[in-house]
Amino acid sequence: MIVVIIAGGSGTRLWPLSTHDYPKHLLRLTNDRSLLQNTYARVEKLTEPGRIFVVSEASHANHVIEQLPEVPKDNILIEPARRGTASCFLLALNVIKKRGLEDQAIFFLWADNVIRDHGGFSNTAAQAAELAEKIHKMVFIGVEPT
Repeated sequence: MIVVIIAGGSGTRLWPLSTHDYPKHLLRLTNDRSLLQNTYARVEKLTEPGRIFVVSEASHANHVIEQLPEVPKDNILIEPARRGTASCFLLALNVIKKRGLEDQAIFFLWADNVIRDHGGFSNTAAQAAELAEKIHKMVFIGVEPT
């Protein structure tokens, strides 16, 4: 499975904690790691490090690289400017195709979610990947926010 973490945002939802220069996913809100680092910790059990990509906007890229030194630098995909979620997906899909990795499930998720049930998360992600590969269709996972 390939994992793509969307690590973007404008930093307006949790102002004044988050800012345009340091948005929510870079903050340590629930423990001693940032939301981005917690997201990476959840997905690193799903696949090998070379199959984990992070999409970030240029102004946050240095923070992402600093917080995730275990991610290969060429797997941190940098958008030159904020263009929305669709452009993040397209950038990642283009890189994945160029590397010849497009024959497997691709799991997109956001860097700023708080998920406490790590086992349930891993099981659901694995089941979704297996189903997506079997039926060759997109599989969406929804979680009721609290």
